[in-house]
Amino acid sequence: MQLQDKIAVVTGGASGLGLATAKAYLARGAKVAIFDLNAEVGQATATELGANAAFFKVNVADEASVQSALADVVAKWGGVHVAVNCAGIGSAQRTVGKNGPHSLDVFNKVIAVNLVGTFNVTRLAAAEMAKNEPNADGERGVIINTASVAAFDGQIGQVAYSASKGAVVGMTLPLARDLASIGVRVNTIAPGIFNTPLLQSSPDSVKLPLIEMTQFPKRLGHPDEYGQFAVQIVENAFLNGETIRLDGAIRMAPR
Repeated sequence: MQLQDKIAVVTGGASGLGLATAKAYLARGAKVAIFDLNAEVGQATATELGANAAFFKVNVADEASVQSALADVVAKWGGVHVAVNCAGIGSAQRTVGKNGPHSLDVFNKVIAVNLVGTFNVTRLAAAEMAKNEPNADGERGVIINTASVAAFDGQIGQVAYSASKGAVVGMTLPLARDLASIGVRVNTIAPGIFNTPLLQSSPDSVKLPLIEMTQFPKRLGHPDEYGQFAVQIVENAFLNGETIRLDGAIRMAPR
């Protein structure tokens, strides 16, 4: 699928990997709906990106919120062809720590945003994609979900985050199989350590060990490299049901 004149939804699109994806899609001629909870940043971002970008305040884990925003996107631009799920949160708690067992509320919140939110947007966006006219390959839409290398080698204190991202990886193939009949592809990117705003503000004591674990190139990932890959997945029609690590061959140490 070519991005020219297509409509893409990007969750978490106001910053980081989502923003990089939105910029990459706009450069290819797409219209981009930015789904994010931060209304002030999201609206400012959409304004900066221009007329082909629009902001929608969305809680990805809430059914009504996503339904309403997708309806607004369809009313504004006529449909949905691509959905990229970048919205996510993290946590740092051991299963049993100095203050007792891991907070169940924290665990549930991470699962709700990272897993339930991803599935919620996926299922509702796919239902809109099913209404599209198919291209020559019978393709009606593309969904890209975001996992993490923590899905495979989560560190100490990442049990909730790793569980949520491992589940995103686990549902990739069945989603692709489920949606094959309507011509919607599903793939997952598992990024390593990227130079997002959170890491940019971190001290060298945090960044340097992460760079050391990265094999080559010996640096943090650039967000536009994620955006570039999100373009390539849309444009390569034979790529389906796969999770791809984008991580400079990093393998995370226990801590």
